[in-house]
Amino acid sequence: MSADPEAGRRPRVLFLSWRDRSHPEGGGSEMYVERMAQAMSEGGWDVTVLCASYPGAARAERLGTVRFVRRGGRYSVYLRAAMHVLGRPDRYDVIVDIQNGVPFWTPLLTSAPVVLLIHHVHKEQWPVVFGPWRARLGWWLESRVAPAVYGRSRYVTVSEATRSELAGLGVDPAHVDVIYAGNDSPGEFDVAEGPGRPEPPSMVILGRLVPHKRVEIAIDALASLRERFPTLTLDVVGSGYWHDELRAHAQRRGVTGAVRFRGFVTEATKHRLLADASVNLMPSLKEGWGLAVVEAAAHGTPSVAFRAAGGTAESVVHGRTGLLADDPAQFTDHVASLLSDPQLRDEMGAAARRYAGQFTWTSTGEQFRALVESVRFPAPAGAAALPAQPPTATDGDPAP
Repeated sequence: MSADPEAGRRPRVLFLSWRDRSHPEGGGSEMYVERMAQAMSEGGWDVTVLCASYPGAARAERLGTVRFVRRGGRYSVYLRAAMHVLGRPDRYDVIVDIQNGVPFWTPLLTSAPVVLLIHHVHKEQWPVVFGPWRARLGWWLESRVAPAVYGRSRYVTVSEATRSELAGLGVDPAHVDVIYAGNDSPGEFDVAEGPGRPEPPSMVILGRLVPHKRVEIAIDALASLRERFPTLTLDVVGSGYWHDELRAHAQRRGVTGAVRFRGFVTEATKHRLLADASVNLMPSLKEGWGLAVVEAAAHGTPSVAFRAAGGTAESVVHGRTGLLADDPAQFTDHVASLLSDPQLRDEMGAAARRYAGQFTWTSTGEQFRALVESVRFPAPAGAAALPAQPPTATDGDPAP
């Protein structure tokens, strides 16, 4: 008998993602996907990430040991992904389908086990980004069709808030594993750590420049506080199609000179800006976790975010590592409280640094790889799912 050609080969996993981290609109969710792909590769898997292309992008390249394939654009990537999966029915042992509003519908395309990775539910975002009929269609696909199609799949999300929202859509919570995002150690970057912040005071906001990130609220806070803090500035880190609208908004509010649009920056520059800021702002309408909150926290920078945004109520421990607001006026008041009280800011910054230290990409990757491997080799019927591993209290700081 001839030898089995598959014997001894590395198991193969395909990640299907709308974008990758190098995309001009890449953000925290793309960071998560890239780190999980790396973790799978380090664990002995052959890893391919298929995502949308963009001007100047290579059609295929290896970043470390992970192969990236870029096909299609903002919407056509879904068709190209379907063609890729259908053309290789037996190639992959597991497919990780990343749902950013709309998933890739892989259970309809393959018999391979599927893990659905979803950072947050997009109910509030559909009407902000699209017109009325497309918003209704998108929400119907996300809230009604996707739960039915993925009913037999394992879910991964990054916060208990999203698991709760998925339960409201009919997804069995026992099928959903919460694996919190990791964090880089500040020591990996050439950033001076220590008490105090450079003067004059500054604020920073990190994220894609799109309507639902609501950078306008950060600009409005700056405009409202300039009389009280005349040298206050705001660094806007990120890129996106809403850039020109935000510049125009800053001009209307009379703070053009105080808003510094940094664009897409290197990791080292990003961490320097987070470390130098007095306060990190997260005015987003919805976040699965709020990666920038914990990245800033690692540098001792407290954050102000919205309680109703979902995951931010877990990445920010209200009153200890930052402050959560219920409306834009309270958001501005919270920022003013931190800017006007250096002792409070330093205390929250120190607590934030301790809290951020609980999250590492190594731990996140190990949990994610264990889940994927459990899907490839399912446990006997009735066995319990992987337990969630929430952050623990440290030095008196409560877990969310």
